Amino acid sequence: MFNRVDYWLYKPACIAIVLALGVGLGLAGCAASPPQRFTLDDSHFTPCSSAPHCVSSQAAPGSSHYVLPLVYHVSTAKARQALLAVLARMDNAKIVSAKGRFIHATFTTTLGFVDDVTFLIQPAESVIDVKSSSRIGYYDFGMNRDRVARIRRAFEPCVGGVI
Repeated sequence: MFNRVDYWLYKPACIAIVLALGVGLGLAGCAASPPQRFTLDDSHFTPCSSAPHCVSSQAAPGSSHYVLPLVYHVSTAKARQALLAVLARMDNAKIVSAKGRFIHATFTTTLGFVDDVTFLIQPAESVIDVKSSSRIGYYDFGMNRDRVARIRRAFEPCVGGVI
């Protein structure tokens, strides 16, 4: 049995442990469903929402959501193959769909959140448009922009470098 001194010493620690477990379990269970649609048509993504947790090469240049598309200087088939290989090597990545010019991958964060990364291969321009977006939340603390930068750094040496 605890005496009064023990109670006042251990109560804050017990409360902290219970809160940490509750928050941790709550965050781990926050896997939202993917969007119903990733594209408007066969060449355009759905636009990013106003929240800062999304980046897209199809956003208006100069906007906070804009990132450059991936550029390639090899055949479209080799660029697609290189992108799939890059995604397969990345930590916490899962290729969900790779049909024709459209590729969808998910990345699971250390807290269990799932982010969607989609690609549209545009053969006429020799670019691959990219969109990376968190499923839930408002801020992503730059994670989606950083992820696209990591993909770009791994992809470019495989397809002839930068612009």
